[in-house]
Amino acid sequence: MNRPPIPEELRRFILTSVPSVPFLEALLLLRATADQRWSGTMLAGRLYIAERTAQGLLDELCRAGMAAPCPSPDEHCYCYAPASGTLRERIDGLAELYARHLVDVTNLIHSSLDRKAQQFADAFRLRKDA
Repeated sequence: MNRPPIPEELRRFILTSVPSVPFLEALLLLRATADQRWSGTMLAGRLYIAERTAQGLLDELCRAGMAAPCPSPDEHCYCYAPASGTLRERIDGLAELYARHLVDVTNLIHSSLDRKAQQFADAFRLRKDA
């Protein structure tokens, strides 16, 4: 039985806005706990990644307009805060899709990374005619 393909709108969103699976996992964790403040230390503990990596993900989410700094007396923290209603709807759709088609979504993210790596490698390939 064939699975339905990823809807084109979400496919474009994933390819243009989700650079990695850890980014997606961080995004979906913040979304699921929208009333919680997240530090790099907390995110690292939940995703089993290095604190530096977690802090980088939080910074990326902010640059993407998916999270924002939150005031906190203890640490520099972030909250789920999509920059627009449209972005919030896309993230909601992605969360639903990921829950049902985890493998398809991760394969799409990895295929995008593979293409970028190949393009980078091709840029340095020596050509016979050069």
